[in-house]
Amino acid sequence: MNIPRQPFVGLALMAALGIVVADFFPIAVFRWWFAAVAFALLAIPLCCWPNLGSTYLLVGCGFFLLHNLQIGDTAGLQLAVNLSDRPRVVNAVGFVTSEPKVAPNGFASFLFKLESIEFEGKTRATHATLLVRWRGNPEFGDELKLFGIAEPIAPPRNPGEFDMRSYLARQDVRRSLFVRYPEDGVSIRKGGGNPILQAAQKSRAWMQSAICRGLDDSPQVQNFLSGIALGLRHQTPEDIEEPFQQTGTLHLFAVAGLHVGIVARLLWVLAMVARLSRKWATALIIPLLLFYAAITGLHVSSIRAAVMSSILLGGFFFERKVFALNSLAAAAFFLLCWNTNEFFSTGFQLSFAVVGGIILLADPLSGWLRPIGAPDPFLPRRLVSGLRRMIGVGYEWICRGGSVSLAAWLGSLPLIIWYFHLVTPSSLFANLVVVPIAFFILAIALLSLVVAPIVSGLSLIFNNANWTLATAVIAFIQWFAQVPGSHYYVAEPGWPKKLPAKITVLDVGAGAAVHVRASRADWLLDCGSGRDYERVLRSYLHGAGINRITGLLLTHGDSLHLGGTENLLRDFVPHVLIDNSATDRSTVHRRIREIFPTHRLNLLTLKAGENFPISSDVSGRILFPPADFTAATADDQAFVVQLSIKRTKILFVSDSGYATEKSLLASRSDLRSDVLVKGQHHSGNSGSDVFLDAVRPRLIVATSRDFPQQERISDEWAEQVRARDIKLFRQDETGAVELEFGEREWQARAYLTGEIFRSANR
Repeated sequence: MNIPRQPFVGLALMAALGIVVADFFPIAVFRWWFAAVAFALLAIPLCCWPNLGSTYLLVGCGFFLLHNLQIGDTAGLQLAVNLSDRPRVVNAVGFVTSEPKVAPNGFASFLFKLESIEFEGKTRATHATLLVRWRGNPEFGDELKLFGIAEPIAPPRNPGEFDMRSYLARQDVRRSLFVRYPEDGVSIRKGGGNPILQAAQKSRAWMQSAICRGLDDSPQVQNFLSGIALGLRHQTPEDIEEPFQQTGTLHLFAVAGLHVGIVARLLWVLAMVARLSRKWATALIIPLLLFYAAITGLHVSSIRAAVMSSILLGGFFFERKVFALNSLAAAAFFLLCWNTNEFFSTGFQLSFAVVGGIILLADPLSGWLRPIGAPDPFLPRRLVSGLRRMIGVGYEWICRGGSVSLAAWLGSLPLIIWYFHLVTPSSLFANLVVVPIAFFILAIALLSLVVAPIVSGLSLIFNNANWTLATAVIAFIQWFAQVPGSHYYVAEPGWPKKLPAKITVLDVGAGAAVHVRASRADWLLDCGSGRDYERVLRSYLHGAGINRITGLLLTHGDSLHLGGTENLLRDFVPHVLIDNSATDRSTVHRRIREIFPTHRLNLLTLKAGENFPISSDVSGRILFPPADFTAATADDQAFVVQLSIKRTKILFVSDSGYATEKSLLASRSDLRSDVLVKGQHHSGNSGSDVFLDAVRPRLIVATSRDFPQQERISDEWAEQVRARDIKLFRQDETGAVELEFGEREWQARAYLTGEIFRSANR
């Protein structure tokens, strides 16, 4: 076999191996220099008598030490130790090192590289980086002086929630700084920071205005064009971005090989028009490609594509043949030299997995598919009809495009399942249609940029042409995402457990969202607020592999309990809906009731004493309110639900207070339950002694938050509960609580702390 030498493939694999070993088995800081000396002594004989094995060993050991250096005693860790784990009031001076992202509430979030920080009357010089939230108008490169509260970055409190803490820790960002008021921040100097990145930011702003000029009445198209051409993905609304994710076409928003390839091709054409030699054209195009990567935000995919393109173009300069797989490995090797932590980023892994899959699998797949629709090779060409030739050309195009799409899908599938719990069969067909159109959109956008300074009218024509193409792409993707079977979510891989039921009480502050899973049924008791649905509940349901909800029960009209209903009905289409029919003053509840007829729902109206089935092992019973019951506040007319799982009972009282508890006691219902799940009444009074005597729970799961005061569990009540030998899981300390019910025993686990309570505990 005549296999060409591709040395960077082995080097990149050894670099990855060294990084992984270093991450699992780090060296203590005080031993790092001993390891470095040992590495140097080992390198001397290996350099004197080199061979393939010694080279790989040297590279693996080198990256082992390099990763230890990058995760060792860093500036971020030193600052975290000095600040400790409690909130600190600080004065911080430094530079804005990322593009600020402005939330709907007006707060801008950005990374802030410190020059100095002052707390407890002492000023310390440091180069650590903070995550800042400030209601100001910062720009990239600004030097600022900020006054606020520095505190640890919160870990995820619910299953499926994005782990911002771990993500930022890979960038050595260990603390956040909250600046409450605009006047608590002062701009010291504008236009600081890296001059190349500063120029890239200004160029991006000009490019965005140029390709979006004349499209002021189409913000959707503006966001789409900014994302696809310049990588400004954070400006794309989630309702546009999500269908692209569900159809496997979200890569269009990640500036990568397609984008860089079009830019390189256009620059090459311009160089040929200017009659530059191949060497001069290459020397001009390579730095421009790297600058384009800086313009698009220096994301891993754009850097990888720019480095790969530079290596391929470098073959023209040095008149050497370049191999795609070796170029891909070289790009990975150089990126890991720059930052070893990139190996653990989702973007790095997906980018290289997709391109690697295309390089390794596209040609074999195309070779396998092409003969199926090709004409008989023994038939003379002059005997093949014109129609048959046209069909053959079309099939050849489908084979090439389909093999690339299938190879990319296969390369990314394991990572997509692992990180996003998503399988997208539709991506095989959606990419065949969308990618060619995206090619023309990018080409037209670049032409608009070229002619904008010269003929502004022609630039407007190009922009309007792009409006037509972008509108067609968005409409096609949104339609394709709604086709049954186009995508589905799968559960996180794990050891299967045969349980009659599992209940997850999510931590959504003062609201509620409880998932009950029994056999093949999935029920929700409330769904949190609109914000909590987007931030917590949807991610949790996707991570649990849920594509449709069996039933939804809405306890009362509080927006913190049912504000996410409208989005839930759209995304998960529950088969059964049980709504509290008591009248209330909630405008959110009234609006949700108006949209019920537009969905195919089995709407049930239940009252006290009526049951509803969940599975063969689980049933529910409404204990309160009775028919035609009215109260002054929604909290006093909330559903009280008791679930029976085998011989175990769980009581859900929502935000009920003393008035509801008295009514339940007067009704002489059997309230005895093993687990009590409760919220906080608007008055702050719930969980009376008499009520707890009637329920006699082994475990109480209770919501609690610091503000407002009545939503917080009082220390006196908590002590009374513990004095009764009742285990209390307060969710401001435990986060979500997962309850697993077996045939005879059950257990509860706090998601945040990992504490476990078993029914066998005394």
